[in-house]
Amino acid sequence: MSRNTDHPTLGNLDFELEPERYELMSGLASIQLDRRDFLRSLGGGLVVLCLLGRAEAQESRRGRTGGGGSGGEPREIGAWLQIGEDGTITAFTGKVEVGQNARTSLAQAVADELRVPVDAVAMVMGDTDRVPYDRGTFGSRTTPTMAPQLRRAASAARSILVGLAADEWGVERSEIELADGAVTHPPSNRSIGFGALTQGRRLVEAIEEDDAPRPRDRWEVAGRDAPKANGRDFVTGRHRYASDITRRFMLRGKVLRPPAFGASLKGMDASNAEAIDGVTVVREGDFVGVVAPDEPTAERALEAIKADWTTPEGDRPSSQTLFDHFKRTAEDRRGRDDSGPIGQALSQADAVVEARYTIAPIAHAPLEPRAAVAEWDGDRLTVWTGTQRPFGVREELMNAFRLAEDQVRVIVPDTGSGYGGKHTGDAAVEAARLARAVGRPVKLVWSRSEEFTWAYFRPAGLIEARAGASKDGTLAAWEFTNYNSGGSGIEPPYAIAARDIAFVRADSPLRQGSYRALAATANHFARESIVDELAHAVGMDPLDFRRKNLDQDRVRAVLDAAAERFGWQGASVEPGHGIGLACGMEKGGHVASCAEVRVDDSGRVEVVRTVTAFECGAIVNPLHLTNQVSGSVVQGIGGALFEAIAFEDGRILNDRFSRYRVPRLGDVFDRVEVVLVDRPDLPSAGGGETPIVAIAPALGNAIFAATGRRIRSLPLAPRGRLPEA
Repeated sequence: MSRNTDHPTLGNLDFELEPERYELMSGLASIQLDRRDFLRSLGGGLVVLCLLGRAEAQESRRGRTGGGGSGGEPREIGAWLQIGEDGTITAFTGKVEVGQNARTSLAQAVADELRVPVDAVAMVMGDTDRVPYDRGTFGSRTTPTMAPQLRRAASAARSILVGLAADEWGVERSEIELADGAVTHPPSNRSIGFGALTQGRRLVEAIEEDDAPRPRDRWEVAGRDAPKANGRDFVTGRHRYASDITRRFMLRGKVLRPPAFGASLKGMDASNAEAIDGVTVVREGDFVGVVAPDEPTAERALEAIKADWTTPEGDRPSSQTLFDHFKRTAEDRRGRDDSGPIGQALSQADAVVEARYTIAPIAHAPLEPRAAVAEWDGDRLTVWTGTQRPFGVREELMNAFRLAEDQVRVIVPDTGSGYGGKHTGDAAVEAARLARAVGRPVKLVWSRSEEFTWAYFRPAGLIEARAGASKDGTLAAWEFTNYNSGGSGIEPPYAIAARDIAFVRADSPLRQGSYRALAATANHFARESIVDELAHAVGMDPLDFRRKNLDQDRVRAVLDAAAERFGWQGASVEPGHGIGLACGMEKGGHVASCAEVRVDDSGRVEVVRTVTAFECGAIVNPLHLTNQVSGSVVQGIGGALFEAIAFEDGRILNDRFSRYRVPRLGDVFDRVEVVLVDRPDLPSAGGGETPIVAIAPALGNAIFAATGRRIRSLPLAPRGRLPEA
C-alpha cells in the first residue's frame, strides 16, 4: 500500500496508483518480426503500418523486450489496415468482441476516415497470428485507445489514396474526394476504386503520431446508430462460438475436479474409466482428465474414476466469517486517529456517520461458459477459445508447454460475454494438455457448475468509514478504508477538506479477479450510502446535498439529467415506495442513477423504475451505448439485490442458476430507462463498465426511503427479501 498526499484533488489517498490489480495484466515474451516475411504474408494492395509512439509502445508492450520502453521508437511494426486488390477494406486489432459491439464501433471509426459505409469494413479481431499485439479487452480502453489508433491508420490510408490519384491524374490533392470505396475528381468527373488505384502494388506507409483523423464535428458514420456487425448471424444461430468449433477427428474432454479448494490428489483408480470403449485417461501430476468420442461418454468416464483426495485441515473461512477474516489478515492494521485532522474535523461536525459495509463475492455468470478447442500440428499449437486476452492466453500456453511464440496461435471467436471474467486461459490449457496426450484435436467445454466453482469471482469487500457534515450540508470529514475488493472508483467526486482514503489488501479464501467496473461498485455503494445518510441527518434533500458538495461538473451534469428525467423534484411517492439516487465517475465515464422501489410487508423488494444518465465524451454509437448502459444496470440490479456466492469448507454451495439468483425478465422489464449525455467536445471514453456503479446505492437509498432501514450489505435483498432487522 502506498500513500499519495501530493495530488491537489486526492488528499490522503492510500492505494497503489497503478492499473487495478484485478485487471490481470501481464506482459508477454519478446516478439521478433521479420519485415520482409511480414509484408510477403499480406499480399498485394495497400497496407498501412503504424510506428507506435513511446507512450503507446510502453502500454502495448508492458513486460516485453525489443523496444518501446527504452526511450526510442520501437523497431517492430504493426499492421492495422489493409485495402486489398479487389478494394476490400480489412482492419486488424487484438481487441475482441464479447458482446460490447466493439466490432461495430471500430468499423465505424475506419469507415468514417475512408468515407465508406460501415458494412464495407471487415474487422479481424483476436487472432494472434493476424493482429498486432494487444494487452487485452478490459478497462473500458477499446474506445479511447483502439478507435483513435484505427482512425489514424485509416487517415494515413486516405492520404496515400489521395496522393496516388493526384499523381495519376495530374491534379491537385485538394481536388480529390473519397466516397463509397472510390477516389473521385469532381471537376473532371473521373473516378477509380480503391483496389484499382493501388493496382496490386505493395505500398507501405508509416503513421506518425500527429496524423490527424477527422474531428468529431466532421464524423459522418460514427456518432450515429449502426446495426450490430454480423447481428443476423447471432439471431439465426449461424455464429460459431468457441463451443461450436469442430475439427476433423476431434474428441471431447473433461477434467476431474477436486471436491474442495486446495485439495490434492492422493491416489486414484481409473480402471473402470479406461475400460469404456474409446476413453483415454490423462494424468499429469494433480491434473486428471478424460478424452472420449463424445461428451456423454467423457462424463461417464469421469464419474467412473475413483479418486482419493486430501483436503486442508482446520477451520476455513466461509461466507459467514469472510469479512472478519479480511480484518484479521489485513496487510495494514489501520487504527482510528481521533487526534489527527480527521478526528478533529469529525469532532466539529454537526452530523457524523460511522458505518461498516460488506460486499459479497459474486460470479460473472456468463451465458457462454469457458470453452476451448485445441489442435496440435507437430510442435505447433492452435487454440480456439473465448477470452478477453488472446495474447495473454498465448503466453499461458507458451509457459505451460515450453513453446516459442511462433509455435502458438490463439483465435478468439466473438464470445458470449465476459464481464472481466475471461482474462485467463484455464480451458485453453486444459484442452491443449488433453489434445497433446491423445494426438487429436480436443474440445473442452466447462459445465455450468464448473463455471460457478472454478472461475474467479468478483472480490468481496469490507469497507469501514466515518464521515461528517456541517448543518448547512457541507461535507467536512471523510475517512474511508476498503479491505480486499480494490481501489477502483475509491476517490469521491466531492470537495472534502479533511479526508483519509485507503485500500488495504487482505487474504481471500476464494479465487478472485476482474469484474465489470472492478471495486468501483463496492466503493460507490458505501460512499453514496454515507452521503445519503448525511443528507438526511442534516435535513437536506439528497439531490441538493450532492449538488452542494460536488466538485466535478461532469458528474453534476449527469446527476441533473437523471433527476430531471426521473422527476425527482416534487415526486409523489406511494406508501411502501421509496426513491433514491446516487452518482459517480470511473474510467472516463460519469453516471447517475435514480430508482424507485416498492417493499411489501414481508420485505420483498420490487424495482418499480430506474433512470440512469451516462456521459463518456463524444458518443460513437448511440444505439449500442444505450444497450451497454441498460445491460450494466440490469447486471447491477443483480449484484445489488440478489447475487452472492455462498461457500463453506472450500466448497461453493450455489453452483448453478437454480441456486444462484440473477435478474429475470420480470425484475427489469420496462423498468430501465437510459439518458445519454453527449459531449462532442470531449474525447470518447468507454461505456461498458461505469454505468453499473450507481444502481446499487440508488436502490439501497430507495429502500431506506421506503422502510427507514439502512441496509449496509450487498446483496440488499438476498432471496428477494430484506434481511431480518
